[in-house]
Amino acid sequence: MRDVILRQLSEVTPEEQAILDGRKTIDREIYMDGSTDVISGEKLLEKGKLIAIRPHTRFIAFPEHTHDYVEMVYMCRGETVHVVNGSRIVLREGELLMLGQHARQSIEPAGKDDIAVNFIVRPGFFTGTLPYLGEEETPLRRFVVSCLTGENEAGYLLFRVADVLPIQNLIENLLFTIPGDTPNRRGILQATMGLLFANLLNHTETLTYSSGEQETVFSVLRYVEEHYQGGSLGELAAREHYELAALSRLIRARTGKTYTELVQEKRLSQAAWLLKNTGRRVDEIARAVGYENISYFHRLFAARFGCSPKHYRDCK
Repeated sequence: MRDVILRQLSEVTPEEQAILDGRKTIDREIYMDGSTDVISGEKLLEKGKLIAIRPHTRFIAFPEHTHDYVEMVYMCRGETVHVVNGSRIVLREGELLMLGQHARQSIEPAGKDDIAVNFIVRPGFFTGTLPYLGEEETPLRRFVVSCLTGENEAGYLLFRVADVLPIQNLIENLLFTIPGDTPNRRGILQATMGLLFANLLNHTETLTYSSGEQETVFSVLRYVEEHYQGGSLGELAAREHYELAALSRLIRARTGKTYTELVQEKRLSQAAWLLKNTGRRVDEIARAVGYENISYFHRLFAARFGCSPKHYRDCK
């Protein structure tokens, strides 16, 4: 399937032929309305469609612009150079770049053998992918939710996943399915995108960050995931070389929650999983997730789930 996709994407398009014949600038009529520098989804998406793909236009520089949709750029072969919010990114074969709607992007000219594909995605498409992301606070989940709510932080996510076969297979499935017209196409695409995101969450070591703050916040989230039973904000601040108060402010500003709230959320979700999937006693589960005061655990659990741990186990 990869060879078939590459042959299709390698064909010189009429737009590219015009460039090879001497056109010096992009054809704005293809992408934009009037003098704006915002690429319009209405120009690139068929009516009623929430997702489409198109080959990246080669042989010419693309000036700085934003999008009114979410863009994902996948490098099929070769490499392309993007400048996003002032950061220079070399996107290599097998890597995936996700751009928020307000991220400012320009692209250097690509050669004949530099084959990239652009996923053009309306924010509403991601509704069907949220169940695959769980409830844990992660950069990818925050990125998707911010797109859905229109509060995107104008950032990007770069995944260096060329060597992760399941992710490569899922992207190829999207490339194969999107141009078709199979029954339940939207559901299939949303499920495939959800599986792609779920796999990306399992390979966070491949994530490159758009800012030092974003990297710190992700380190915080990973610390909470790994040390929710007995970690502390003081230990975390020392690890990240932050003053405690400054780190606390950063966590609140970037996640909307305090460190304590993040830990509590993780502990309670883990307790709920243990209640549904093991036969351990409630007091054992409370201690396992970090609560020595069992009465306090009961109060927190009831506030979060609307019932006691025992009732949750019996009814869920």
